[in-house]
Amino acid sequence: MFQFKGQVLAFLACWVVVLPLSAAEAPFSVDQLLRQVEQGRDQDRQLQAERLKNFIDDQKNQKQLLVDIIAEEERQQALSTQQEQAFASNEQELALLQERLNQRLGGLTELFGVLQQVASDANAQFSNSITQLHYPERSQTLLDFSVKMGQTKELPSIVEIERLWFEMQREMTALGKVVQFDQPVLTAEGVEVVTAVTRIGGFNLVANGHYLQFIPETGRVVEYGRQPANRYLQRIKNLESSNGEVALVAVDPTRGQLLELLVKAPSLRERIAQGGVIGYIIIALGIVSITLALVRFTYLTLLQVKIEQQVRQADVPGDNPLGRILAVYAENKHQDTETLELKLGEAVLREIPKINRGLSFLKIIAAVAPLLGLLGTVTGMIVTFQAITLFGAGDPKLMAGGISQALVTTVLGLTVAIPTLLLHNLLQTRAEQINDILQQEGVAIVAGQAEQNRVVPADQNQPSDVGHKTLEPA
Repeated sequence: MFQFKGQVLAFLACWVVVLPLSAAEAPFSVDQLLRQVEQGRDQDRQLQAERLKNFIDDQKNQKQLLVDIIAEEERQQALSTQQEQAFASNEQELALLQERLNQRLGGLTELFGVLQQVASDANAQFSNSITQLHYPERSQTLLDFSVKMGQTKELPSIVEIERLWFEMQREMTALGKVVQFDQPVLTAEGVEVVTAVTRIGGFNLVANGHYLQFIPETGRVVEYGRQPANRYLQRIKNLESSNGEVALVAVDPTRGQLLELLVKAPSLRERIAQGGVIGYIIIALGIVSITLALVRFTYLTLLQVKIEQQVRQADVPGDNPLGRILAVYAENKHQDTETLELKLGEAVLREIPKINRGLSFLKIIAAVAPLLGLLGTVTGMIVTFQAITLFGAGDPKLMAGGISQALVTTVLGLTVAIPTLLLHNLLQTRAEQINDILQQEGVAIVAGQAEQNRVVPADQNQPSDVGHKTLEPA
């Protein structure tokens, strides 16, 4: 009822608004308005009746659809039960057939396992072999055969077994050959070029006098960033230019592992650089000590030769320590024995510092070099402990710098100290020999002068027993 009143009021409002606009054209009475309202009400009732009828019909359809869905669900449930029973039956039958198959296979099951293991091992071995460059298709073949043998549901054919044997035989044959072929190579500069590569059995790849590395994951050939010593590279060049003749060449039996360690090993210059500033100081001291030792050894050797010649020519004093001592004797031979002994002693003492020059410095270097090595060791251990404090001890590479400095400086210090000490002892022995010669000759001169004074008449210079004294350096 309220809905109907609302519709009437809305209808009247529309006529109230429109009426002034159309009043000039035709008069509109209240009866006409009433009839129009009644007609609108009848149309609304008819429309509502149709909608109610459609709703009732649709409700009947929905009930029928629900009945159909319930029936379909029951049918599918019955089908599911039937399929489960069929599955259980098939599973039992499959288990019986599998047991019967295993009984009939008998020892062939072990054959499948052996074939699978051999194929899998061969595939892993061949994939890392440098012969994979020649036969890249065999990996997939061996992999498929290994998977097939792992299922044990199908017997292998004679062709497949022979193919496995053939691949193994071909690998053994290839490992015994030195083959040259064209292959793209990634150089150390990062440029890929096609060059003639020589394969030495299954050990190494070489080209243009350099060792190459095979990357199994990508199948590419890469030149090592660093090469081993020149003595190994020269043999590669001899092999490449041998023209089929026998040539000596270094091979890596571990197929690259030893070569990788060899090229990663630091050179002598790098090892020295690991010692840091202290290491360079020790090396500088070693160079100075060796240079000084060589100079002094040459000087003392020539000096000893001159002195030995002077001993044979005592009448002609020369430019050498013994000659200068003889010159002092020639100037003071008319003096008394005591004065002559003092003059000769002074001359000998004047020559000894020249002969012993530099020996004390060598001794100091021999003592200081190990101490510098110990200083480098302590410094390196401090760096190591600092790295452990900051980053922990999980990564040894973080501690490698300090440990290298600790070890290298110790080695450098001992390397310098040992030969320096030996050279010092050698030079000291040579200098003592020369000093002994000078002292012996000086004593001999004084003894000769004293002997001459004994045969002189009593009114002349009296002999003195001081000539029997041994001249010792101060």
